[in-house]
This record gives sequence, C-alpha cells and structure tokens, in this order.
Amino acid sequence: MNRRRFIATAAGLVAAGAAPWRARAADPRVLRFIPQANLTSLDPIWTTAAVTLNHACYVFDTLYGLDNALNVRPQMAESHEVSEDGRTWRIRLRPGLRWHDGEAVLARDCAASLDRWSRRDTFGQSLARIVEEWGSEDDRTIRIRLQKPFPLMLQALGKTATIVPFMMPERLARTDPFKQVTEMVGSGPYRFLANEYVSGSRMAYGRFDGYVPRDEAPERTAGGKVAHFERIEWHVMPDAATAAGALQSGEMDWWDQVHSDLVPVLARNRNIRVAVNDPAGYIATLRFNTLHAPFDKPAVRRALLHAVRQEDYMRAVTGNDPKLFRDCHSVWPCGTPYGTEAGAEALKGPRDLERTRKMLAEAGYKGEKVVILSPTDLPSMAPWGPVTADLLMRLGMNVDLVETDWGSVVQRRASRAAVDQGGWSIFHTWWPSLSVHTPAVNPTLRGQGDKGWFGWYRNDEVEALADRWLEAADDTGRAAIAEQIQRISFQEAPIIPMGQFFMQTAYRTDLGGFLQGSAPYPWNVRRG
Repeated sequence: MNRRRFIATAAGLVAAGAAPWRARAADPRVLRFIPQANLTSLDPIWTTAAVTLNHACYVFDTLYGLDNALNVRPQMAESHEVSEDGRTWRIRLRPGLRWHDGEAVLARDCAASLDRWSRRDTFGQSLARIVEEWGSEDDRTIRIRLQKPFPLMLQALGKTATIVPFMMPERLARTDPFKQVTEMVGSGPYRFLANEYVSGSRMAYGRFDGYVPRDEAPERTAGGKVAHFERIEWHVMPDAATAAGALQSGEMDWWDQVHSDLVPVLARNRNIRVAVNDPAGYIATLRFNTLHAPFDKPAVRRALLHAVRQEDYMRAVTGNDPKLFRDCHSVWPCGTPYGTEAGAEALKGPRDLERTRKMLAEAGYKGEKVVILSPTDLPSMAPWGPVTADLLMRLGMNVDLVETDWGSVVQRRASRAAVDQGGWSIFHTWWPSLSVHTPAVNPTLRGQGDKGWFGWYRNDEVEALADRWLEAADDTGRAAIAEQIQRISFQEAPIIPMGQFFMQTAYRTDLGGFLQGSAPYPWNVRRG
C-alpha cells in the first residue's frame, strides 16, 4: 500500500470510529483548532516561527494593520501627525485600551514595545538606525523622533508577518529582545490561559471582555477584531490521519494546514470545506548557515543552484497537484512587482549533477559534515529535508539529516555553534509571499551578519542597497535596486528559492467569517 493510500485509509478509519477519543457534545461557544505545529516559543519578537505569530495574533494588538488592498489602517492608533520636517511622529492611542491584567495601555508601553521590536525585525532595524527617541508626550501620545524623515513609517508599523510590532506592557517590553518574555499579557481580543498550556498537547485562549473592537468591518489585520467565541482551544495533532479524523467526526472545527494527501478525503465530506488560505501563496526557501564550513564559502552555496529542482520540493508538499505550485526563479515572490528572473540562470538552467560535483570540488568542499534540520510534524515542510539530503548525498556530500519536531528546529536554528557542537548547516522554511516581497521586510536576503536572521549572512553592499531602496524617490528606482539585490543574491546564495505554492486549510461548514491572510486570524470567525 502506498503512502498516500495508507494515510487516507487511516483517516477514514479514524472518522469511522477508530479514534482514541470519545465524541462529546459540541459547545457552540468553543472553537477547537488544530495548529500547523506545536507551540514551543511564545514570544513573537524572539522568533519568526509562524505558529508563534499565529498565537500572538490572539493575544497582542498592533498600532496599525493592513486591509485587503494592503493599505495601512489605524488599529490601536486613533490618529497620527508628522512634523513639517518629517522628523517627529506623534501617534495618538484610542481611548480605553486595556491590557489583559486590567491596567491601562499607555504610550510609554508602546514606545518600549517599538524599541524592542526594532532590535529584531529587519524593517525595524532599518528604522531604528535613524531613531533618536522612542518616547511619549502623555499617556496617550507616542512620540518618535528621527534623525531624518522615514517615508515608510506606516508600512513598518503596519507589517503583518515575520516579526510584527506587537504592543506589550512596558515591564515586558523592557526584556532583552534576545531573550523570551516570561508572561503573555497583551491587549488583543483573546487572553492566553497560561495555566492550561501544555506544550505538545493543548493551548487555550479566553475572550477578553475588556477588548473594544474598532467600528470598521474587519479585513486582514485591520478593522473590528470581534471575538465571537468564549474560548478557543488549540489541540496539537502531529499525526495527519488523526487530525483529519478529528475534523471529520466533528471533534475539531478547523485544521490550519491540511496534509496534501488528505485533501481528497476531506473534500468528499459535505460537512467540511477545503480552501486556499492565502491567495498570494507562500515562498519555499532553503537557508544556509554561512558561519561554518562548508557553506561559509559563497562558491559552495552557489554550486547547489545548479542542482536543485524546484518541482521536486513543490510536488512533495502539494500532493503533485499542479494547481497548487509553480516554479519561481526569483528571490522575490513571483506575482509581486520584483518577482523577475534577472540573474537566475543558474537556477533555471538544466540540472547537471556531474557539473555540480566539479563545482563543489573547485569551491573547496572537503567532505565537511552537512547537518540538515527537518521537522517531521509540519507537513508543509517535512518532505523537504529528505529531498535535500538525497540530493546532497548524490553529489557526494557528507550528510546528517536530523529529523525532529518543529519546536526543536526553531530552538536549534538559533545556535551559532559549529555542527559538531550542536549547530546546523541547512534548514528549510516557507514565507507568506507578502511578508518577503521587498528589501525592507525580507530577512533572508539582507546582509546584516550577526544582527540578522538565522544563517547570519553578511553583505555590506546589500545593506547599502536596502538603505537606498528605503530612500528611493519612486517605484522605478526601487525596482532597479531590488533587481540589483537579486543579482547579488544569486551570486552569494544565502538561500536557494525552492518554488511558490499554495497551502490549504479545512474547517467545518458551520463556521464562517474567515478573513484573507497568511495567518489563521481568529477574529470574525463564528458559527452559523
């Protein structure tokens, strides 16, 4: 029996009554959700893990959000004004905002939150270089003083993916940004129920009665974030067949990311809807650790561009459905303004393993161990580690495939140690297309070195170009700079683009109100 048929059969048996649980009467006030992976890290400023971002959307709110047209809209902010010289921003908070512990949200809380965020986020770091003060004028007015104008201020404060500028109480926001906060106290529509948190099993959130939504209709992260459930439970189910069975039986209401092999089974169930959760799609990325051999050498990294077949990775996570993926020979997301093929000859050309072996030898590869981190509990990434391991072994490289849970990958990828001391060489991940579509927000291409994203790629020329992009006078100038960054990125190869794909989510048909976006936003979702 092949793998797909086995998983589908197992899901059918679970749904038919072979599940290890006993069905219970559904409480319409409770939403039961299956997350994409276990939630091991709770601090959304400390990590870029998508499951942590999804969790943070429940608990924390932002000063600004994005609507469906990707326009920046006020969220916690009531209004803002900019001085004539463009160097001082005053952001006025909405009245009556409260933290989950009952304390009032103050401007100094938000100023400290922006300061902490700006030390970890790529866009925030660009802004922070010209910030003279993250301050406040009174309890409701944030004051940001700059050395020079920053025209993309609202785009920075309204970003919705990767590391988001979530607001926290000052006592938490003063935490070292390279250490995790110890409490989950936000001002969002749901409270994190810390006493029910069991990593690897369950998380729970309760509606925050002190949250006052905006009056506007909700779109993505903008507008009224109305919590329609008294309680939302996350149930971690690494086994795909178990998750599918729980959804079919009605034990669970919503599964964030459906295993591709199980889509046909779920689609036949009239009580379940399967849908693409983000029409902009996701970008798959192979990330190198540039600190240690062999990938400290750009020529070694660049050689692999001639061997990787994007289709191998895409078919592995989409069940061979051609409607759900496409080759994307660009370091920027295809379908966005910068998603061209400039400089992509190595990635586009014929695959030639013998040529790649020679290139590796000429580049100085001497048999160093390559440690590949691969999460087994995240179907949208799990197949990629074995695909890369097989390819590198065929190229004669010394490969150690470390298969573990996603939480462990998130922890280990933060290590800068050598591979024989618990470090790593390669991991794979994906990004919502709209979270990496410009030089301001794409951490995988920036050359920030020790201050940058995991892999710690350094390139001063790229950093100078990113600064020029932020200051460019028009779209034509910004596009030219983005192309320069792409050409450098194909030469230096801090990443290998693995294609663009579209993930699917599944939920019971008695639910409605789902919003567009890369995260499974809990607001506006309701029964009936």
